[in-house]
Amino acid sequence: MEEYHNPVLLKESVDALSIKPDGVYVDVTFGGGGHSREILSRLGSNGRLYAFDQDPDAQRNNIDDERFVLIQENFRYISRFLKFYGVNKVDGILGDLGVSSHQFNEAERGFSTRFDAELDMRMNKTDELSGYSVVNKYGEEELSSVLFQYGELRNARALAAKIVDEREIEEIRTSFRLKEVLQQFLPKAKEHKILAQIFQAIRIEVNQELEVLKEFLLQTPKLLEVNGRLSIISYHSLEDRLVKRFMKNGLFEGEPEKDFYGNVDVPLKPVGKMIVPTREEIKINNRARSAKLRIATLKEQKVK
Repeated sequence: MEEYHNPVLLKESVDALSIKPDGVYVDVTFGGGGHSREILSRLGSNGRLYAFDQDPDAQRNNIDDERFVLIQENFRYISRFLKFYGVNKVDGILGDLGVSSHQFNEAERGFSTRFDAELDMRMNKTDELSGYSVVNKYGEEELSSVLFQYGELRNARALAAKIVDEREIEEIRTSFRLKEVLQQFLPKAKEHKILAQIFQAIRIEVNQELEVLKEFLLQTPKLLEVNGRLSIISYHSLEDRLVKRFMKNGLFEGEPEKDFYGNVDVPLKPVGKMIVPTREEIKINNRARSAKLRIATLKEQKVK
């Protein structure tokens, strides 16, 4: 098997699940199968692992193991498809969010600023919306909003205006053409960082990544057994903020309601502090540099 994806925080994220040999677990971001293989190595013959990946390329890495099922679907549908397999409760769920190394390294997928490729950026290649559509079809206000919200770019309005002006002359079809169009906004010292933010914004919009994450997280309390574990690795502040807030408050915005006595009843309880990769791991795998692992457990629910 080719090196599809080098799993980040492999030991730490799987340790976080506190695996029981006969437990049932879910890896919602199968990719190259690194995390799944590690989970399987800790399961006994009666353990079960279900994995999700919407990218057809990930099917090449399927694991021949009777304890394992790979589901070719977006993990926003986790409850629906687990129910299809007769699973209502699980002992742990692991997610390694974002784009896999394989997707970044496949030039034609259009995820990377390193290659001159069609603006695609679809994690599921059957989806209609692509990077090309966002760049060439979105109105100026809509495009500005995407760049500001998902790329956290302060000059989003100016970037959007420039894109709209240029695409009226000629469609912006490739990553290098987009870079050329926005060159005046890319000072040499910050070129890579700003381009990464622009591509991140378009990619998040194309794949609805934050909406998918919210939908998924909202399902986890009902899926987990009491004391079951949720282990999530994120790579940028937008994802991490959602994960952190949900684990702490059960909400993505605001504060949970307090009862008459000033207590709050939230489903999950964070376990330990946020974990980041060691310097050694970052040296071996540069993609790990921005990774953040957060862990939570499902609390015993109060009887109302």
